[in-house]
Amino acid sequence: MSDTAVRSRKPSVHKLPVTGVLRLNSPAEIWYKPALSVVVASAVPNLLLYSLGRLDLVMYTMAGSLCALYGHNLPYARRAHTVLRVIVGMAAGLAAALVTASLTDSTAVLIAVGALLAAVQKTFCDATRIGPPGNVIFAFVTSAALFAPQELGQVPGHMALMLAAGAFSWLVTAGPALWRREGPERLATARALDAAAAYAAAPDARSRHTAAAAVQGAWQSLLASGRPTPVRQELERLVVHAERALATPAADGHVPGTDPDELRRWAAETRARGPVPSPPPAPGTLEQLFGIDAERAGQRMRRGRREARRRLLRALGPGSPVLPVAVRTLVGCALAGYVSSALGVGHPYWAIVTAASVYQPNLALSWSRGLQRTVGNLLGVLVFAAVIPLARTGPLALVLCVLFFNFAAEALITRNYWLGSVAVTPMALLILEFGGFQPAGRLITDRALDTLVGVAVGFLAAIAVTNRRASGRVERALAAAGDARDRAERAVADPAAGPPALETARRRLTAALVELRDAGDVASGEWWQRALPEEELLAAEQAGHRTLAATAQRQGLITLPPANGAV
Repeated sequence: MSDTAVRSRKPSVHKLPVTGVLRLNSPAEIWYKPALSVVVASAVPNLLLYSLGRLDLVMYTMAGSLCALYGHNLPYARRAHTVLRVIVGMAAGLAAALVTASLTDSTAVLIAVGALLAAVQKTFCDATRIGPPGNVIFAFVTSAALFAPQELGQVPGHMALMLAAGAFSWLVTAGPALWRREGPERLATARALDAAAAYAAAPDARSRHTAAAAVQGAWQSLLASGRPTPVRQELERLVVHAERALATPAADGHVPGTDPDELRRWAAETRARGPVPSPPPAPGTLEQLFGIDAERAGQRMRRGRREARRRLLRALGPGSPVLPVAVRTLVGCALAGYVSSALGVGHPYWAIVTAASVYQPNLALSWSRGLQRTVGNLLGVLVFAAVIPLARTGPLALVLCVLFFNFAAEALITRNYWLGSVAVTPMALLILEFGGFQPAGRLITDRALDTLVGVAVGFLAAIAVTNRRASGRVERALAAAGDARDRAERAVADPAAGPPALETARRRLTAALVELRDAGDVASGEWWQRALPEEELLAAEQAGHRTLAATAQRQGLITLPPANGAV
């Protein structure tokens, strides 16, 4: 694909969605886990401070408690490392904010530092794909700390409180491994089976991509889970059956082990607390498991860790599509803070956090998030106005109200971001009450104004700071998918290629196709760039899935007529 071919199409400006932005989704199947985790992680230090009469220190323990929101889709071995990195990152941002607040009371400097921290946090969350809730929690904590009264001598004590609460959060998030060790892997496998069943029942391009991503996620979960156990080996066999359904072309009908109802039944049994279902052995299963064991062993080697570091450096290097979004965050958060300050708002950091929350992978998604944030925050201040008389009846009532909204935010946010914001807004306002009562009318006015300023200025900055690198990511993904397909075709054609080589080639091609579709989806919602090579994308996906089917046939995972098995 030449650059001329791409540039021959005119750049497009996409329509911004309005309908459907506020539509409620089904709740996430594990919505209660982060909700309960953050409540437990917050309740213990908050009640301890209440018993000591030091609720003015809640802001610092909350910084550590909110780390319990991360990593709930990850296997426990990976989750333990991820939450630890979140705690370290939170500590670094909070320390920078507290030291800055203790050295200067210049609003202009504090806003600049807040915007810079928000941009750094956005960059690393996107580059490492840390997952929800992403950078918003970091921005919320560090921006609030910047505008809290602080003396340099108080910083070590406040940091100690944050780290102690963070350590407790780590125990809360990693603790369930003691009684349900393979829980996250079982959930990832069930999702792969459900997605494969949906594709087998109604095959199309979107369901195929969803199934491929779910299968890839299941393998990654199993690879990151640690040493193989009998349960994990059964889960690996179930994922093989999901792959069989994905690799079978729709025109060839169902092959044994790919019936949608059977896949859904296995998924339900896998989610349950009983034994993992034992499906009939799929052809090539032994070779498949040999391949994943070899890959798992390779990931434990130092070479695997070096490769992970190289991927992170590439994600942050020149040409990275992450960097324009970081610049958007820096510019948008700074401008939102300065406009809020110029309007006389007493809490300009709310505008910074609002702008930081707007920035999504592309402009269309940023627009949707801006609408959701506006509606949720404005409704949230009304909820705050209704609940503030109850919260001010006593310190214990205030603590319980904050815990309630903490739970409600995580319980509702998977339905739609705006619905979660309805609970997040009163929670954030109530946290200010721990430092002393403030006029409720002023808080409501400031929060509403900061929401409007943050969304408007943040989105205008997103329009001004273009992300032309999104189409470059598509070109790189096309090249990577072509290279992965060529390797898979050579492995299929090579009579001497063994199971590990075939498995590696198939896994690499699956990952490349998932990345290709993700890159296309992100670029399709971005403005001011070359139009997407949609025909090349479609052709690459179709060719890649034909090669996947041929590779699976060579491995013995599926049996197809010769005409359909050819690449």
